[in-house]
Amino acid sequence: MMLKRAFLILVLPLLSVFLTGCGYNEIQRLDEQVKTTWSQTLNQYERRADLVPQLVSAVDAYMVNERAILTQVAEARSKVGSIQVSVNDLDNPELMARFAQAQGQLSSALSRLIAVSENYPQLKSDGLFRDLMTQLEGTENRIATERGRYVQAVQEYNLIVRQFPTLITAKIFGYRTIENYGVSKQDEITKRPEVKFTAPAPAPAKP
Repeated sequence: MMLKRAFLILVLPLLSVFLTGCGYNEIQRLDEQVKTTWSQTLNQYERRADLVPQLVSAVDAYMVNERAILTQVAEARSKVGSIQVSVNDLDNPELMARFAQAQGQLSSALSRLIAVSENYPQLKSDGLFRDLMTQLEGTENRIATERGRYVQAVQEYNLIVRQFPTLITAKIFGYRTIENYGVSKQDEITKRPEVKFTAPAPAPAKP
């Protein structure tokens, strides 16, 4: 027992120094940073998805002639909900590609809905609708912010697992580069629907 304890006392500090010097701890830190930023991004995507049913319900009574657009929004929301993604799916290119496509379609559908809402002054003056628009705008801004942080985190992680000598450590412990999903379509995926609109004109004064 004493020999084993003495061995651990000598080896553990050396092992700690080795792992620190070879970049293992830094790889771990950056890997965790990627997962954290992606988790925060997912939270904002989920928040947007939760707002969609409320938004469709709020505009339904006003936009009776826009059923096609409402259907597109509902279908895009349904598709987003059918694709479950977590921080453990970053190494699943097929799933991540379908997720990015679904989010892009929802953004496009929401943009069309908001554009058409400009033609409905009564809807624009509805308190619930305006509140939902404020929440949606804030959520879209947070999605863009978190997506930017995720992209940067992946870039930093990929750099360290590709460069020498940390690439040796990465290979030994099974760390691989992560595809920066959506970078080639970053503008499309993170495009924020234009949720600002002109205020309804005031009612004319009575003579």
